[in-house]
Amino acid sequence: MSKASDIRVRAVRLFFLPVTTRVPLKFGPETLTSVTCARACVTVEDRQGGTATGWGETPLSVQWVWPSALPYEPRHQCLRSFCLALARAWAGWSGSGHPLEIGHDFQEHVLPRLLRDLNATAARREHPMPWLAALVCCSVFDQAVHDAYGNLLGKPVYATYNADHLNRDLAAFLEPAGDAAVQFAGRFPDHFLAAHPARRLRAWHLVGGLDCLSAEEASGPVPDDGHPFLLPDWIRTDGLKCLKVKLRGNDPTWDYHRLVRVGDIALTHDVEWLSADFNCTVTEPVYVNAILDRLRDEHPRHYGMILYVEQPFPYELDQHRIDVRSVSGRKPLFLDESAHDWRLIRLGRELGWSGVALKTCKTQTGAILSACWAKAHGMTLMVQDLTNPMLAQIPHLLLAAHTGTIMGVETNCMQFYPAASDAEARAHPGLYRRRDGVVDLGSLGDTGFGYRIERIGRELPTPAVECGD
Repeated sequence: MSKASDIRVRAVRLFFLPVTTRVPLKFGPETLTSVTCARACVTVEDRQGGTATGWGETPLSVQWVWPSALPYEPRHQCLRSFCLALARAWAGWSGSGHPLEIGHDFQEHVLPRLLRDLNATAARREHPMPWLAALVCCSVFDQAVHDAYGNLLGKPVYATYNADHLNRDLAAFLEPAGDAAVQFAGRFPDHFLAAHPARRLRAWHLVGGLDCLSAEEASGPVPDDGHPFLLPDWIRTDGLKCLKVKLRGNDPTWDYHRLVRVGDIALTHDVEWLSADFNCTVTEPVYVNAILDRLRDEHPRHYGMILYVEQPFPYELDQHRIDVRSVSGRKPLFLDESAHDWRLIRLGRELGWSGVALKTCKTQTGAILSACWAKAHGMTLMVQDLTNPMLAQIPHLLLAAHTGTIMGVETNCMQFYPAASDAEARAHPGLYRRRDGVVDLGSLGDTGFGYRIERIGRELPTPAVECGD
């Protein structure tokens, strides 16, 4: 079964864009001070010979996708090399259909083989690259295919996730949990997506583990770039109402007092919501429970402001099958790093997780299918940031607008490398600056992801690779 609108990939170009942070960002035991953004341009062709191009981008955040004792640079170079291999694989991929179908089939049949081949080499046997890293590398091409399809049809990407454009219903991609009366047959993603997505989203600000809360903590040079530095200044300048607090996950005293201090600042400045991110380093639910219970007893207003708790436990959900019902019974508990796809979300639900934090850096295809599975099973959604600058910010915000989240969207590229997005901000000022605590999507175009590439006018480096026709 096929449609006239079905596409296949004709050509791929890949670019690497270096970005330096204005302040450091801590991921687990590592600290990010620079990142390479991978950007892909993909040309697609329909059955009538019509063609269009689309774009995708994501930061290759080595510390987040590949926590390891291996030094940074070998991991960084491995991700770059894998992106090059993926560009060639996408350009040679014969799959056709809707982008959701193409992306799903590539991730099921091609991506695992490429990762196995990489990890079979002598250099990778001792330190294999994880699946999360493979997904992040793949996401730039997957996003670009979705964008190109919308551009070819002259429609927004999200107007194509329906029976008019897809050959397969959700039953071809998803299986319900055994205990749920859920049917995917005859349903398409539009059944689970917002018919009238919000154009303004409440913005969550990340309070990093190295962020200064007061002037007394600033021991080094303070960036003189016109942007705030201290947390109270950020709140006042951007009108923030939501703060995500990065914790250590292995130091309960520090974590508790960090929540109290940020909560004190939040109350002083009329912030409404907090979330707690325990950095995936916790191994027992009692660690989180003890902090939450103490906060409830000693600072009930702070406790009441915590909207949800994010991924306290290790990435490898199938290897660390921790029953987390005691945590989710206190506060909504969201999968993030573990939620690679709907199968792992299903396992998380069995273990007691109540929500899912989606990320476009795990592919647009995977994010849409995961959202459908989670919403069908009554799980709450959030869309979390990978500190997405430049083009990466746009699919990220659109995902939050269309899937419907517990509260807005996390967005922090303006904290850690605001200058990186200067070109994009000229075309879309509301996406790269938070005003009155929100980001504004009103400037986006009407086709694909609405990038309006011609208005951005960014000068790109020489492609790292060009493949295809």
